[in-house]
Amino acid sequence: MIICGGGYTRPHVVYIYMSLTSRERVLAVLNHETPDRVPIVLGPSNATGISMPAYRNLKKHLGFEAPEKYLYDWEELGTALVDEPILERLHSDVRGVHDREPLHIREMNARREPGSTYFNSWGVGSVEGDPGTWFPFVHPLAETHSIADLESYPWPDMNDPTRVAHVRAEAGKLRQDNQYAILATPWLAFPLERAYAMQRMDRFFLNLGRHPDFAVAMVTKIAELCKTLMGHFLRECGDNIDMIKIGDDLGMQTSLMLSPKMYRKLIKPIHADYIAFIKSHTKAKVFFHTDGDVFDLLPDFVEMGVDILNPIQTSAGKMSNLDELKKQFGKNLVFCGAIDTHRILPFGTPDEVRAEVKRIIESLGKDGGYMLASVHTIMPDVPPENILAMVDAVEEFGWY
Repeated sequence: MIICGGGYTRPHVVYIYMSLTSRERVLAVLNHETPDRVPIVLGPSNATGISMPAYRNLKKHLGFEAPEKYLYDWEELGTALVDEPILERLHSDVRGVHDREPLHIREMNARREPGSTYFNSWGVGSVEGDPGTWFPFVHPLAETHSIADLESYPWPDMNDPTRVAHVRAEAGKLRQDNQYAILATPWLAFPLERAYAMQRMDRFFLNLGRHPDFAVAMVTKIAELCKTLMGHFLRECGDNIDMIKIGDDLGMQTSLMLSPKMYRKLIKPIHADYIAFIKSHTKAKVFFHTDGDVFDLLPDFVEMGVDILNPIQTSAGKMSNLDELKKQFGKNLVFCGAIDTHRILPFGTPDEVRAEVKRIIESLGKDGGYMLASVHTIMPDVPPENILAMVDAVEEFGWY
């Protein structure tokens, strides 16, 4: 602030606004303060990432050449590890830190025949559909509802040091630079989603209804393994990270996958314990990813200690009511996401994308509390012009 005189009958005040660093900008939002502009979260995790086909098109559009690299060094996941010059062009305010599958799993899959089934450390196998697109197909516990089978299953070793051997150096380097907020994202550490993969989603929900003791025992076992990995991961991250990402998909296009009563009785205690464990090991904010219409569970998320909600699927049921989201939960939750990948990004024009960004910012971004991202991964059918329109619209409409 500068107080000026000279030529005026009385001194007047001129405000000079200084831009924040990307990290300062994100931290302001996480503390429910108003930043200088809406932060952009693009590239640091699978849920906020860009699929490799869309990234190839973006690089070509920008005239940028670089070798292809994948998030988690995992080609079958299909999400690009975005190059730093592209992250800067996208104005992304967040960088990611990730774990990796154990070295022996990476080496085993590197030796397999091209196009053959990929097996992760949990024993779940993925097969290639269209070239470069992989889907879970082998579900090792699909045919059982026996707790004895859970006890005899060869569960993954979460103490394998090669999962996190690189984390300390990567997190430390980003914090030393101190330019960007850090979103730490251990992969395959979401208890309910691991259960879906181990059994197949329809089988799991059938067992949750018919054999709840088995289903809860399986999710509990998986959660304990996730906590073991998370403990190692957070110790390696130290105090360097700002956000820690977890989550489980609980919603569909118009409703929840399970009733609120069933969630609160069977699954919520597992989530609450997991979040409490995380908060006992880090000061980082809990970034919770869950797709679909989860509006009816938002009070539960707040109660459990979720700090950031992602991806705000605006095409799904009551999640489309942005004003009500902000009114009811804006004091407790930071919203991250909301830019529609169902219609606007893949099929809209750049002007329609700009208009959608403006609309979202005016609702969720009022007085802060919002970080812009696409609703989950930017898929192959999103044109590069729309990716750029999305981020450039923040420069146009996102300053406070």
